[in-house]
Amino acid sequence: MSFWKKPALVAVSTLTALAVSACGVTSGASEAPKQPSVLELLASDLKGSLLKAAEATDKTESVTVTMTGTMGGEKISMRGFLDLGDPLKAEMKMTNSKGATTVRMIGAVIFTEIPAEGRTATGGKRWMKMDLTGLSEMAGTGFSKQLEDMDPVKQVKTLLAIEGTTVVGQETVDGVPTVHYTVTTPVATYLKQIDAMRRDATEETLATQGVKELKIDLWVDEQYRPRRAGMVMGKMGDMVIDYTDYGKAVTVETPPPAETADFAEMLKGLTADS
Repeated sequence: MSFWKKPALVAVSTLTALAVSACGVTSGASEAPKQPSVLELLASDLKGSLLKAAEATDKTESVTVTMTGTMGGEKISMRGFLDLGDPLKAEMKMTNSKGATTVRMIGAVIFTEIPAEGRTATGGKRWMKMDLTGLSEMAGTGFSKQLEDMDPVKQVKTLLAIEGTTVVGQETVDGVPTVHYTVTTPVATYLKQIDAMRRDATEETLATQGVKELKIDLWVDEQYRPRRAGMVMGKMGDMVIDYTDYGKAVTVETPPPAETADFAEMLKGLTADS
C-alpha cells in the first residue's frame, strides 16, 4: 500500500464510524416516547377514562341493548333500542316464562302490547297506556326502573360517583377489546345515584328482598363507550346488558289512540262501578 493510501483509508474509516455514531445518536434523540394505547389509558387512568366515557356516551343519540338476567328467581330477557334524547324513549321486546310482549316508553308514559287472547278487557285494543307522571310508588319499579338501569350514560356516571371502583383488566366483549371496571357498594350509596322520585320505592323493594349491597360492572371500549354492564342485587336478581349499534337511527312511535286503552281511565271506570 502506498504512503498516501494508508492515511486516506484510516480517515475514511474514522469518518464512517463517526457518521454511524452520529446517526445513532440522532435517531435515538428524535424517537418520540411510545404513547400508551387507549386500552392502556382506560386501565391506568380510571377517573379520567370514565369522565371521557361519560362525555362520549352523553353525545350518543341511540343504542341497541340486549339484557339477560334473573328477577325474583325467574329468567328474563329484553332486546330493543333506546333513543337517548329528551325525553328518553325505548322500544323493547320482553320475554319471560309467561311469553313475550313489546313495550314502548316515551318519557314517563309506558305502552304495553296486550296479547290477542287478553284484549277482551280492553275492548279489543292492542295497547295499554300507563302514565307514570306523579306515581312515585310505581316509577321506581318494573319497566321504568329497568330502563333507567339500562341507560349507558347512567352506568358510567354511577361508577364515577361511587368510591371504590377498581380496574379488573382488559377483556374482549363480543369481539371488541374493552377494559373491565367493578365496584361493590352498599345500598344506601347506590340509592343516592337514583332519581329522587324513584328512590323510596327502590329502597323499599331492595329492603324487602334483603339486598344490602350491589355489585356493578362496566366494560368500556376504545371509543370510550360502554359495551357491557352488569349488576348483581343479592338474592333479588342480576342482569347483564350488552350495548351495540351506537348512533343507529331509531324511531319510537306512540301507538294509535284508536288501538290504545288508558289504564287510568279503566281504573276510574272500575271505581265508578263499585
